[in-house]
Amino acid sequence: MSEWTIERYTSALEREWNEFSGRARNATFLTDRGYMDYHADRFTDHSLVARKNGKIIALLPADITADGVLHSHRGLTYGGWILPPRHFDAASMLDLWDTMIEYCKKSGINELDYKPLPYIFASAPSGEDIYALFRSGARLTECNISAAVRLTANPGFNQGRRQRLRKAIAAGVNVEKAADENTWKEFYHMLRRCLEERHEAAPVHSLDELLLLKTRFPDNIELWVACHDGAIQAATVLYISGKVVHSQYIATTPEGRDMSMISPLFDKLISMAAAGDFGNGVDYFDFGTSNEDHGLYLNDTLYEQKASMGATGVPYERYLLKI
Repeated sequence: MSEWTIERYTSALEREWNEFSGRARNATFLTDRGYMDYHADRFTDHSLVARKNGKIIALLPADITADGVLHSHRGLTYGGWILPPRHFDAASMLDLWDTMIEYCKKSGINELDYKPLPYIFASAPSGEDIYALFRSGARLTECNISAAVRLTANPGFNQGRRQRLRKAIAAGVNVEKAADENTWKEFYHMLRRCLEERHEAAPVHSLDELLLLKTRFPDNIELWVACHDGAIQAATVLYISGKVVHSQYIATTPEGRDMSMISPLFDKLISMAAAGDFGNGVDYFDFGTSNEDHGLYLNDTLYEQKASMGATGVPYERYLLKI
């Protein structure tokens, strides 16, 4: 009989972790240890490595809190068990799940706070963990709604957005990829002002963290800006990860909003994604969620803005399992 084992991740396993994550069917560059560990001082890492007959079969990015809760890593937007590209089915997940529960009991873990990977990021259907959550009596605690454009069935901008696009083009706009650190600095100051004024919020990342991550993942993190008369009026940081180009941050100036500079910015980026300029495997352009209060509040104005560019809903879910 095959034997499952689970061990806690240590830095000695970094190479094995990254190699497995790199070929998995439901992982992105966010689950590379080079990304996960940039903020290691903020979390007590308790990632799990599952083996079957000694061979790594699955990984769980996770951290733990003093109250005995194991979290899908809170430094990541999504998490869940990272699975091999083939030969892992629902029965395998249930075996893994049982082994995980026993590990948690022996380790004094009393709850699992779990964030499955949204389906658009997986290279193949990978919802076995959601089935295991159901089988084990987990409770849905959060559901945020993202907005993504399916590039092979893109309805395009709606009429109002097309009008704003024509207005921005007539005003004169140049959309380009940031070429130097000074552009990143200018963008970041604009981002901070925009989030504070419009949402009473602050960026999750510091400027230094964004620049560090850009250095570590130059093919996955890009800054694109829309300029008018030489000044940045709208910008977005893109996370490029296999199947999805994701807009991690969006910022505008008051002038940029008046001129609707996000319209030419995203018109160009969505067209580039569809043309394969961010990789031939990209299927979706994801604008991210528009929620607060664990999904109970929807910023409908923000969501409508994304929907006006052809995007439709993708749930970002979260579950709680009592051990």
